[in-house]
Amino acid sequence: MILIQAIAALTGLISVYLVTRQNIWCWPTGLISVSLAAIVFYDSFLYSDMILHVYYFGMNIYGWIHWSGKRSEEIILPVSRMSWLHNVKWIVISAVGTVIWGWTMSTNTNAAFPFGDAFTTVASLVGMWFMAQKRLENWIYWFVIDVVAIVIYALKGLYLFSGQYFIFLILCVVGYRDWRKSMMEAEVA
Repeated sequence: MILIQAIAALTGLISVYLVTRQNIWCWPTGLISVSLAAIVFYDSFLYSDMILHVYYFGMNIYGWIHWSGKRSEEIILPVSRMSWLHNVKWIVISAVGTVIWGWTMSTNTNAAFPFGDAFTTVASLVGMWFMAQKRLENWIYWFVIDVVAIVIYALKGLYLFSGQYFIFLILCVVGYRDWRKSMMEAEVA
């Protein structure tokens, strides 16, 4: 599993770096990463993370298509922001989803860290959707998710993934800064 974890972590880092650059190749590298990570999470009894990575697989395909546009003359998808109310709605949905999914996993499986794992799963569903839509706020969601994931993965002995998520924290700051700059430049133009 250590080799699979290493390849998943490396391709995940490459994918997120490419997202910060708004490079469409983030999606195919993401497909490799999430496929291998799902195997590792199944083996580690982190079932919510495993299910999440199946969702990521589909979202990587969606993001790839959505960012590509349908015709060459279409404008590349710009970075945008959500309203404050829209953000609050998604935070509440994430909190309620975390409680429901955490309770479900704690009562029906032998899941490790069912509520922490549920939080990273539910919030990641939202964060991934925002990323595919090129919403600036995705980086804030990922920052919080990454902090929780670092702790869970370290406690499970998944040190490569824990280290990967530490680097993701740094990339969240870079991604937010770069996407915000891109959004501001597009607004000026």
